[in-house]
Formats: sequence, C-alpha cells, structure tokens
Amino acid sequence: MHRVSGGVFARLCGSRISNQLNENVCNYSRSLVSPQNGPKIAVVGAGPAGFYAAQHIAQARPDATIDIYEKLPVPFGLVRFGVAPDHPDVKKCISTFNKTAELPNITFYGNTALGRDISLKQLKQCYNSVLLSYGAEEDQRLGIPGEHLKNVTAARSVVSMYNGLPGAQGVEINLDTETVVIIGIGNVAVDVARLILTPIDVLRKYDTTEDWLEKLRSSRVKRVVLIGRRGPLNISFTVKELREMLKLENVRPVFHKEQYLPFKEQVAKQERGRKRVIELLFKSALTEPEPETAERWARAEKEMELKLLRSPLEFLPGRDGKSVEKIKLAVNVMKGDTVMETKETEEIETGLVLRSIGYKSIQADKDLPFNDKKGVAKNVDGRVSEGVYAAGWLATGPRGVIVDTMGTAFKIGANVVADLEKGHKENPGRSGMPSLPKSTSWKDWRKLEKIEMEAGKLIGRPKEKITSVSEMLSKIQS
Repeated sequence: MHRVSGGVFARLCGSRISNQLNENVCNYSRSLVSPQNGPKIAVVGAGPAGFYAAQHIAQARPDATIDIYEKLPVPFGLVRFGVAPDHPDVKKCISTFNKTAELPNITFYGNTALGRDISLKQLKQCYNSVLLSYGAEEDQRLGIPGEHLKNVTAARSVVSMYNGLPGAQGVEINLDTETVVIIGIGNVAVDVARLILTPIDVLRKYDTTEDWLEKLRSSRVKRVVLIGRRGPLNISFTVKELREMLKLENVRPVFHKEQYLPFKEQVAKQERGRKRVIELLFKSALTEPEPETAERWARAEKEMELKLLRSPLEFLPGRDGKSVEKIKLAVNVMKGDTVMETKETEEIETGLVLRSIGYKSIQADKDLPFNDKKGVAKNVDGRVSEGVYAAGWLATGPRGVIVDTMGTAFKIGANVVADLEKGHKENPGRSGMPSLPKSTSWKDWRKLEKIEMEAGKLIGRPKEKITSVSEMLSKIQS
C-alpha cells in the first residue's frame, strides 16, 4: 500500500524563514553549543520506519537527542494512511509509537517538509546523524498506450481517499461502472478490491472516511477483476488477504482452473513462508467448496475475479475519446520462471482501471544521492553517506508488510548507533536549525486525535478523520 509519512511534533524556536530553503545552515558558534554532550539525531519521516528506528536508537543511546521531522501535521504514515480501515489490528503498533514519541529525549516537528522547510545540508551540519525515512509517495506507471485516459489512475488514489490522506478527497474515482479492473495482485490490490465491494454498513464500523462511503452509496460496481502477469505461484498477497476474499459478504470469488492446473505439482515444493497461501489458493481454485459456502457464493450479487497470466497492452477509449472503455490484455505462458506473451489477446470492458504495481520514492532534497530508475536513495545497508542513513521504503523500495519494516528499521538504527560509537562532534541539533513557525507538536496531534475520536462517537464510529491540512491547522489554533 502507499507509504506517506504521518505528521509530528514541534517546538518553535529560532529566526523566521520563508518556504524557500535558507542555505545559510546552522547559524551557531561553538560557544552556543548545548552543554548536553550526547549525539543529536534527526529522523525525517514519522511513519513506521522512522518510529521503529528512533525507538532502537533511543533505547541504545539514552543520552541522544532525537528530533523527528514530518511533512504532514499528523503522525504514523503508512499505518494511518495505508493500512485498510477494516484491518484495525494492524494499527495496534501505534501504541508502541506513542510510547516512543513520549520519551523525554524525543521531540516531533510536524508540518515540516524536507526540501521545503528544511534541507539535508542544514540537517547534516546541525546533527550528528540524519536518518531519512519519508517513504514512497509516487506510484509506478505501466508505460503503455492509453494510460493518459480519464479513469485510468493509481490504486493509491483509492487507498488515500478511504484513509483520509490530505489532498486525496477531491480525486475523481469513477464507480459509475459495472466492472473495475485492478492491475496487480499484491495486498494493496486486494485491499482496494475489498474496499470497493464491502457493504457500506460493514465499513462504517471502522474509520473509513465519509468521502469514500459517499462514493460507495452511488456505486454500480458488480465486478472487480485483478490482473497478474505471472502465474498462481507468484501471487503477492498474504493468506490473510486471501481468506478475507473468500469470506467477503455478498461477493463470489472467481478463479480460472486452467490457470492453476499446469502448476499443481509445484505447490508442495514452495518455500515454507509462502506455502500456506499457495495451498489455500489452489484449493480454492481447483476443489468444490463446502455446500454452505457454495450456496452463499451462488446467492452473491458481486464478483471478485483473479485473472492471472495476463499483461496489459493498451487502454482503449470510448466514444468521447477521453475516457477508458476497455483494456486489452496479452495472454501469457510461463517457461520456467520466465513470462512470455503469446499472440492471443482478450479485452475487458471497464469504466475504471487502477494501477497497483508498486510505488517509488522521490528525491525530496537535491543533495540526496538518489537512484531515479529504482526510486530509492542510494545506500548500502542503509548508509547513504557519512552521517546520513535511509530506512523503510526510501531505502529498500516498497516491499513487505509493517513487521518487515520494523526489522529493517531496527537494523538501520543499529548501524546509526554503531557509527556513533566512533565518536561525535558537539553539534547543536535543533537549536542550530531555522525557525519553524507553522510546525505542529505532539500536543497538537493529541488535540486533533481527541477531536477525531469525539466526532466519531457522534456517528457511532471509532473516529472521523480530519482530511485537510488547513482544517487540521485551524483546529489546532482554535
């Protein structure tokens, strides 16, 4: 799913600066250095990678001062804006992040963007270590004809809308169609399909935004088709996602047996970590369901279809020449691990196509060594350059789930700690940085959180998310 960092805390100090970056960095002299001798650490990005890395560093170096800078006024990144609303258990890690944020040596600065309010050059001169973990906020494109057509967009747009990412609520998502096609077979693709097909009354139990529920009220969607270019041994979703697909209320899963039979003998050879989901997928596709399940699927009015061994070739417009009406697919075969397109093609009529083929990071600061092709910061084991590190999807690309992010963030945090053991200068940290007059604090976030939860109680929901930065700042100031 789309990784956008959540916001963080703020302490107001220093001189006023404009939105243009002030390249006169670290306005301090050695005589003004804080008497605190511990290292100064800057973390950019308050999503899971940033919080987990900060947690590890704080535990290993209680003498360190850690400042977390975040683009948005609110925290938690991928957990708040990427995890599906109907997966509240996944969000329980927020309790750990809260404990980390409230440590006495950690301060958060929200509404503060790298490349806009602060620069990497400033951070490097004012802090002993700079850890960048601002995630991946752009989606990969297919690069095929017709991708510019209206109603061909990123699955990230849907994720952002139902999760309340600021700026996403005005995006047009056309559900005035019977068929939606999603290119991709990972967890994000399955999440989006499920959130399109799940009954409104079910979604209202969670913190789904009212904007998304309003979209669903006028939806005509009866069928969602997920497209994968490889075979059933190469699906990317987890067993949890598959089980939810099979149990979804009023939805019948559709598999194509001929896409599974050639690979049946290889199921037993799958590695242990993937074997459960592969076995369940093949069982669901090749065996008759239990009578109760068969009856439920027969009554279902909607379908979630998994169409494998297909590659998108072209998006075709309707009569207006502007909006997508069909997607043309190549039929593939597998030769060992290689995917080969055949001359056979097929078409699906659709009024909405969503890309879910991965995300990439952006070069938020011109001084950050960056691999444009891969969309990641150049790094070796998280080390970018002396004193500069990258963690999370900015370092690895979009892979794994939150527990994977935790593991890699701990490793990068350990690298930061190990490098600090070699000694460090008495850098000023936050006191040497420019003023941040519009930043938000952890106290500000707690105020917004309380407002969201109280608003949710009025409508019988866990919370009603505030979905615009301007409204967030207005409520903080009120």
